[in-house]
Amino acid sequence: MIRTVLFLIVTLFGVVYLSFYYDIFNVTFSLEQEEALYAMVNLYLFSVAYCFIVSELAVNYSQVDKLWSTIPIAYVWYFAYASGMNDRLVLMAILVTFWGSRLTYNFARKGGFSIYFWKGEEDYRWIEVRKKMSFLKGRFTWGLFNLFFICFYQLGLIFLFTLPILAAWQGMAEPLYWADYLIGSLMLFFIIIETISDEQQYSFQTEKYRRINKGEKLDGDYKLGFRTTGLWALSRHPNFASEQLIWILFYCFSVSATGLWFNWSVIGCILLVILFKNSADFSEEISSKKYPMYKKYIENVPMFLPIFGVNKNWKD
Repeated sequence: MIRTVLFLIVTLFGVVYLSFYYDIFNVTFSLEQEEALYAMVNLYLFSVAYCFIVSELAVNYSQVDKLWSTIPIAYVWYFAYASGMNDRLVLMAILVTFWGSRLTYNFARKGGFSIYFWKGEEDYRWIEVRKKMSFLKGRFTWGLFNLFFICFYQLGLIFLFTLPILAAWQGMAEPLYWADYLIGSLMLFFIIIETISDEQQYSFQTEKYRRINKGEKLDGDYKLGFRTTGLWALSRHPNFASEQLIWILFYCFSVSATGLWFNWSVIGCILLVILFKNSADFSEEISSKKYPMYKKYIENVPMFLPIFGVNKNWKD
């Protein structure tokens, strides 16, 4: 686990440093674009400081989770406004607003927010991380982990995967055309798929715990302990798959604007895919210990993208 964390942190800072300081992508910004970028960098640094201070004082390390679906909306609308409300950037901002509003609602109904801003449901994986890596049990070492990985890394990643909107601003001379509408339609499609998968999981977990609390009989997936029907019969993480595809498509807007298939703003979606793969691996490690049949589920259902020929009778 610690190797994974170090790899992610080094990758984030290393790739960004090489990209901007060694100019491997020939990054050039106008004065207005530089000013907007610096303003949003300041917002990023403020959000890091805020999340670190609040999480340490409240001993609740899911402060970044509260910003995951909200701060990208602020980033994209600021860039859209600074560009003079360019049509492509406004379209991108609207789609991110749809994505963020839906994700915020889903997080809120699971107890992620509270009227006391420092409280809210904490991600269970942070508890598991501390159990798995004993040296993080100390207040100082956990504080360093919180600062550099939970706050700096995750908030930095969020900032990076929204930056294709700045790359699209660089290509603002190119008006909207069919590729933008196709990208936007696909992005909206995967927002809907993510909504459906989250709804299926939420209804399953709600009913499972209702039955447990009422002492009712558990059968089917409720007996297994995890959902294997609906979209979850095609993918072990349909919500994670959709999330990655949403931001890969968001990057595609920068391609349609600049004509460059591989431009500097690709950094964010690449790092996002790496993070989600490691996050899914860690979650499945926990689930495999908790649910006896989960390893069989892993063997028969793909992690992210559905494939043909899946054994539908693996539970028999």
